[in-house]
Amino acid sequence: MREAVVVSVARTPIGKAYRGAFNDTTGQELGGHVIAAAVARAGLEGDEVEDVVLGCAMQEGSTGFNLARQALLRAGLSPSVAGMSIDRQCASGLMAIATAAKQITADGMVITVGGGVESISLVQNEHRNVHRAEDPWLAAHGHHLYVSMLETAENVAERYGITREAQDAYSLESQRRTAAAQQAGRFDDEVVPLPSTKLVTGDGGATHEAVTLERDEGNRPSTELAGLAGLKPVLPDRPGHPTTITAGNASQLSDGAAAVVLMEAGEASRRGLEPLGAYRGIAVAGCEPDEMGIGPVFAVPRLLARHGLKADDIDLWELNEAFASQTLYCRQRLDVDPARLNVNGGAISVGHPYGMSGARMVGHALLEGRRRSAKHAVVTMCIGGGMGAAGLFEVYA
Repeated sequence: MREAVVVSVARTPIGKAYRGAFNDTTGQELGGHVIAAAVARAGLEGDEVEDVVLGCAMQEGSTGFNLARQALLRAGLSPSVAGMSIDRQCASGLMAIATAAKQITADGMVITVGGGVESISLVQNEHRNVHRAEDPWLAAHGHHLYVSMLETAENVAERYGITREAQDAYSLESQRRTAAAQQAGRFDDEVVPLPSTKLVTGDGGATHEAVTLERDEGNRPSTELAGLAGLKPVLPDRPGHPTTITAGNASQLSDGAAAVVLMEAGEASRRGLEPLGAYRGIAVAGCEPDEMGIGPVFAVPRLLARHGLKADDIDLWELNEAFASQTLYCRQRLDVDPARLNVNGGAISVGHPYGMSGARMVGHALLEGRRRSAKHAVVTMCIGGGMGAAGLFEVYA
């Protein structure tokens, strides 16, 4: 039976959208940087890769066509290498890796690249945002697809009793875990610094500043519970329900990219490579769009059942922290041990470039899993439109 193993990982540091190091760096450059780095780390020539699969949630706003194809050429890979872009919103990077793995296990490919990228700074703004037509039938028939993600997070908090205090406490712990991980260098093996030109806007107009981001710039180590409690909710209060989602207990808007090289296990052995782990499977599930944050509650049990596993069998969990409200509810419903969940923080403290996050979490789970002698890791997230995705990976010691 063919197996797809991960032989290398690479990611950019994560920059703050709009005001961070990558606020004027294209998705093509971000994606190309990590593809080139992952391929080099695997000791490959550029023409040995057969296909590159890249996830991006908003590629229509910045690329015009097939971001994966553009990024692989930017990476210096041969024009003979094919590319495919995938959009499952926040699960795009995870789906790209799963698809690249299945190219190996099901279609006979030998070497593929999977990953994800998002340049929120250059897409999700007033100048370049693409108008998205809303379908009146869907709106009229109660499918609340067009509510904002903030509203879905408030729905989860209200419907499932997730308090503001619990959200803030969770967010503080995320910040602390990320700060400790950065201090201990637990992200260093995955990060590939990227020199860039930052756009700086001041009273004298816009200027460009040469910078080299070496680590994620969104973490706030000085965060305190009192400071989180003092933040004003983003949305106005609802009748009978004070709103709870703030800038402190929600994921950060960010820019970045991540990629992994996948290889058929026999080929990796022939080359003398030591894989980080193996792809074992993925599951997806739908839920009501207006509470999209609970998607993992439906995807994870489906994944575990297919592989004969229970929650206690999973040594390491990466659950994307889109919002503290949905993370807490999913953790509770799935009965996940907090000590095994987002052990080095998540999107609240690290940042959340939509298409990148799933790919970042896969690479981090494999590296952190090796440090912890883990065997099974699950990467899962909620998805805009009302879905969840969950991927299972075996970690190699």
